[in-house]
Formats: sequence, C-alpha cells, structure tokens
Amino acid sequence: MPVDGLAVEQDFVGFRTALSAAGAGLFAASGAPVFAARAPGRLDVMGGFADYSGSLVAEMPLRQAAVVGAQRDDASEGAVTVFTANADEADLTARVELPAELFINPVSLLRWVREAPEASRWAGYVAGAFSILRAEGLLPRRVGARIFVRSDIPIGAGVAAGAAIGVATMHALCAAFAIPMTDGLTLARLCQRIENEIIDLPASIVDPATVTLSEADSLFLLLCQPCQVQGNLPLPAGWSIFGIDSGIKRRDSLYNRIRTAAFMGYKVLADRAGNGFGGYLCNLTPDAYRALQPERLPATMTGAAFLGEHGGIFDTATSVAPGETYPVRAAAEHAIQEMARVTRFAECLREGSEGALLEAGIQMLGSHDSYGVCGLGAKETDLLVADASRYDSVAGARITGTGGGGTVCILCRTDSADRIARSIADEYQARTGNTAQILQGTSPGAMATPVRKFPVGS
Repeated sequence: MPVDGLAVEQDFVGFRTALSAAGAGLFAASGAPVFAARAPGRLDVMGGFADYSGSLVAEMPLRQAAVVGAQRDDASEGAVTVFTANADEADLTARVELPAELFINPVSLLRWVREAPEASRWAGYVAGAFSILRAEGLLPRRVGARIFVRSDIPIGAGVAAGAAIGVATMHALCAAFAIPMTDGLTLARLCQRIENEIIDLPASIVDPATVTLSEADSLFLLLCQPCQVQGNLPLPAGWSIFGIDSGIKRRDSLYNRIRTAAFMGYKVLADRAGNGFGGYLCNLTPDAYRALQPERLPATMTGAAFLGEHGGIFDTATSVAPGETYPVRAAAEHAIQEMARVTRFAECLREGSEGALLEAGIQMLGSHDSYGVCGLGAKETDLLVADASRYDSVAGARITGTGGGGTVCILCRTDSADRIARSIADEYQARTGNTAQILQGTSPGAMATPVRKFPVGS
C-alpha cells in the first residue's frame, strides 16, 4: 500500500478506536448509519499571507488530518450534538449540544459562537457546516445530526486545523443526507463560508480548497483571483518539505492590521495610476511598482490621514481605524514581491535541478524576511529558520500562513530530512523550552478520499 494510502487507513482506524472509547451512546440508536470523511491539514509553503491581494499560493497537504463522522438524527427536532475525541489534549468541551433555533440562519449560530465559552467555540466549525447546508436549502427542516471529530492537526499552529475539520464535516454531512457533492471547489466554497459567516474570520478560500483538492507529495497551486486552480505540482525527486510547529500560537490581530495596511497601499497606488490593476494588488509587478512609485510608498500612514486623502479601501473584511498607524509600505510591498517570489519558486520546482532548488530556497528566505519587515515575524520562528539554514541539505525555510508565530516550513533533501527535522526540533526545545512538533509527510485531500460508511455499533 502506498504511504499516503497507509496514512488514510491509519486515520480511519484511529477514528474508529476513538469512537469506541467514547462509548456506545455517542450516536443515536436509530439505525441510521454513520458516514466518516477525512481532510488533511496543510502547510503554507509560499504565498499564503498575500492571498487576499491576489497572489499565487503553493500549499502542501499534511500527513496530519481530521476525520469526522456524521449521523442523521430524525428524532432531534433539528438540534445538533457534536463530540470531540481531542477534549483533554486541547482543553475543549467534549460534548456540545446546539438547539434547533441556532440553525434558523447563520447569524444565529454566529451569535452563539461569539458568546459561548472559549472551550466550546470549536463546535462552530462543525455546527457551521450544518448551518451552511441548512441555509442553502440542502437539509430538511426539523432533522438534526450527531457529529464526532477526531483530529491530530495541531490547533493554533497555522496549518488549517479549522478548515480541515470544516471540510471533513461538510463532506460527511453530505453523505449522511445523500447530498450530491462531486465538485470539490463547490465544497471548498461552502466551507469558506463557515469561517466567514460563522467563525467571523476574513479567511480566503485557500485553506478549504487546499485540504479538499490537493494531492499527496505535491504542492497545490491556486491563483487567488479569486480562485483559479492551477493544479498540483509534484515535489522534485529527492526533495521534501516538512514543517516544525514553534508552539507559539498565531496572533490574528496582527493579520488584520497588516491586511488593512496592504489594502491602504493598494488604494494609494490605484489612485495614482488611475486603475485598479485588474482588481488585485499582486497584478502590479515589482518593476511596474518602481516605475509608478519611484520614491516608494510612505513607510507609515495614520488611518485619519489616509481616510482624508483616499476615502477608504477596497477590502470588505477589514476597515481603517482613524487612530491607528499602519505599515503601508512594508505590507503593500510584501504582496507585490510575494507574487514574484511564488511564481519563481514554482518555476524552480518544475525545473528540478540542484541550482533551481537552491534558488527556490532563496525565494523562501526572502518571503520569511518580508514577514519580519511587515511585523508578522516572531523570535521563535526566526530561530527555527536560522537553525534550519545552517544545514547544507536545507535549501530554504520560512514562516507560514498569517505569521506572528505558528509553523515554519523547510525545503530539504529527502535523505537528510528525518535527521535534520529532529535535530532542529531538539535544539529549539533546548534553547526555548518550547516543545516543537514536527509535521512530516503528506496525504491526499478530502475529495481523493472516499467517505466511509458503517453501521452504529460496528
């Protein structure tokens, strides 16, 4: 059995074991079968923080995954009960019951997520899938569900744990309610709405699309304008990519500030040029930027000064605060330059030569440095990148996702990957006291993994 196939089987075995340990009363004794679906986490290899500016992104599905089982519950009058096998390890409420009135519309569930105890909010990703399907008219009224989650994707590490749970839940619910779902992009778009409308995060489609449509041992390429799938790019022979979770949780407030700053820079440049560059800042090449703005953008702008001169930004997810000072130049230039870096990175991987892979690593290091200039770095992830760069077998490394902590990804020769990953993690733990989790190996996306059906009590 191929390695990725073995990973999938192991995940379903782990799910069944956790289900048995949770007790026979977990699912309703109605005779309705349980449908289980799997979705992997993802490693943002290049481009992730520039997705909202229209960048190309390169994402890799992880070995770590979420498996979710769903059962139709006709006796619940429309209520949903969710369970997690990860309660103890992640300090979560193990069982959350959500009454039928929360599924009148997504706003009802959004309000619950905002007001619920922190330990119960994880249920929003699971119940959110039910809410979105109900809002789309795809679920019958006065019929609920019972849903069980098992995941080994680290939470808060920037590797799409929430998106994987949402996708696996949506996929399992579609099977449980006989909803045809053969188009992975449609599934991903529905799951993006979970984060936007239920969790209230300005998330793009990158994470749900990756964990739905990716292939093992490949990078999933997506041009975020707004969602143009470019296919899966196999990793060159002899090379691997792995992640190391720093143990430092991401800071979402940083993301919102830098995103706003990038859109401010975009508006300044669009006003100067008299056009919107096709709707995306990343369509402005570095050369065109230098020609348009030879003196570069101002390093910082206050919100009040920007609003007085430019009126507002194009973003619908964030807004400019008059009393805030924003790093406009660094944020905008990151988006412009990241598009060029990701494009060249993908070209180097396609070429596959030794020199090309070393250049790909240089693009990763340039991206990492740009995170720091924007204010999205962290001393712990800087340390991991510096440690990785000392090894001759490592081509490059960078912080991933939205930055501010989280995970570092590393491009390394395969024959040295195990040894180097362990060495970096051990040295990091010795120097910081933080446990570094190695995220190694890949596996297929949700659409490549058939949903499993089994009777209650099996």
